[in-house]
Amino acid sequence: MPTEATPLSAAGARRSPEVLTGSGAVLRTLEHLGITDVFGLPGGAIIPFYDELMASTTIRHILVRHEQGAGHAAEGYASSSGKVGVAIATSGPGATNLVTAIADAYMDSVPFIAITGQVFSTLMGTDAFQEADIVGITMPITKHSFLVTKPEDIPATIAAAHQIATTGRPGPVLVDITKDAQQMSAPYIWPPKIDLPGYRPVTKAHGKQITAAAQLLAESSRPVLYVGGGVIRAGASPELLRFAEATGAPVVTTLMARGAFPDSHPQHLGMPGMHGTVPAVLGLQESDLIIALGARFDDRVTGKADEFAPDAKVVHVDIDPAEISKIRFADVPIVGDAKVVLADLLEAWAAVDQSERASTADWCAHLDKIRADFPLGYVEPQDGLIAPQHVIRRIGEMTGPEGVFASGVGQHQMWSAQFIQYERPNAWLNSGGAGTMGYSVPAAMGAKVAQPDRVVWAIDGDGCFQMTNQELATCVINDIPIKVAVINNSSLGMVRQWQTLFYDGRHSFTDLQTGHGTRRVPDFVKLADAYGALGIRVERPEDIDAAIQLALDTNDRPVVIDFVVSRDSMVWPMVPQGVGNSSIQYARELAPTWDDEDADMTGEPA
Repeated sequence: MPTEATPLSAAGARRSPEVLTGSGAVLRTLEHLGITDVFGLPGGAIIPFYDELMASTTIRHILVRHEQGAGHAAEGYASSSGKVGVAIATSGPGATNLVTAIADAYMDSVPFIAITGQVFSTLMGTDAFQEADIVGITMPITKHSFLVTKPEDIPATIAAAHQIATTGRPGPVLVDITKDAQQMSAPYIWPPKIDLPGYRPVTKAHGKQITAAAQLLAESSRPVLYVGGGVIRAGASPELLRFAEATGAPVVTTLMARGAFPDSHPQHLGMPGMHGTVPAVLGLQESDLIIALGARFDDRVTGKADEFAPDAKVVHVDIDPAEISKIRFADVPIVGDAKVVLADLLEAWAAVDQSERASTADWCAHLDKIRADFPLGYVEPQDGLIAPQHVIRRIGEMTGPEGVFASGVGQHQMWSAQFIQYERPNAWLNSGGAGTMGYSVPAAMGAKVAQPDRVVWAIDGDGCFQMTNQELATCVINDIPIKVAVINNSSLGMVRQWQTLFYDGRHSFTDLQTGHGTRRVPDFVKLADAYGALGIRVERPEDIDAAIQLALDTNDRPVVIDFVVSRDSMVWPMVPQGVGNSSIQYARELAPTWDDEDADMTGEPA
């Protein structure tokens, strides 16, 4: 009988599969998978595919200036839209330049396909020109890495890569294709047979575990919902909102989960962790039950792990069974998709009799007092320069919740997570797990390609910006009008903060000479102008709003605003590395203390 791959024509004759080159098969497969945008940079081992791609009318190729930019752009594309990102590079250094972005996507569970060219299969293992074992290099930082040496294997391999990248816990998959496989021809079979032995992600949780979790919640008088980035990847924000409101449990959202639950919601305590809000950090620390949803008990959240939330039982929900009980023992382990599990938990909670539910009124009142006593704020700089927190807050307020905000890594990243109000998922993009400097500009570029009708900001530091600002050329040439806010404190700010606090102010090799009173190497306004972007410098508080508004009004090219800020501004609150979260400092010489009997929170010098 006929199959999908070899259908019968109207006349009854069996139709032969079309014969395509391997490169043609790559292109056709991407089209079948619904890919519409890719980011890449050609080279010798990937030329055959680029020759095919030139004729495509369905896939837009964005020519980047560095392969790392392609990778981060693919990440930003995926993280802002929920679709899979695709980056393409040649062999050897082209492929290895993707490694940082691949590792970044692996840490942050970003659905990402990296397609690389490889030298001829007959030359592999000979140290041929631009040869690198990219499959071996990326094995620890991908969900899977494929090597393709035959054209007939291309459709099934790329389709498998797409399935692996986008299902279960999302992540990067690498497909390395030899040049001869791209050049040779074979019958193109679609849909292909995908054989992934052992790959069966669990999405539906066991009913007994759901019931047990609901029972623990009913017994808890100090619960907290600890929400991680997995909730965003699962598209589970609506279910989270319904579950939180039904239970009344306070909510914290990690750095990767900002926007998963509305910041404006009265149950939201803020971001936990090293630079989290005081109520979020202490809420977790003093809880008697933590329901972890798509979170992995990262060290930046827990502080010293054996001192984290000592009285709390744990319900841990994650689609990746390897994460459960890896750091903190789970009293109730639940393997499943957060969207499905939250719906089941809501149903199980509704079945718990009201009389069996412990009161959380005292707990919520206690947390409200902490929130009132320790609001998020900052101290105005003493050097007369702009406060970076004020700049970032105004960017968020003037842009609104429908904007997309991609940050680099460091102080500006923490301020962006703290001082912008996030009301929806996929509005906040950052390198959370890997902490990759240079992420912001290309990620914003990818987000703008995926979400052209949204305002997209890259909030960057002067150090991060110098790593990938060449992608401004990509933005100008391809009409991708992102807004870039350089929070220019003329230093590697977070390293400088640690040097100030923990190394007696020895600021070793952290001065970048870009800001106030320096040689300004480079001058970011001139740099923007050289790239064809609009460059603006802001050095006075009264000019901040006008500059932001000009950026918002300029949509025919990218905008770069050089905000010259104080280098002495620090990120607070802070839990110093290596200590428990009870040691959180609200400011440099101010730490919360409390009486165990009445939990009376006060601010006292640390």
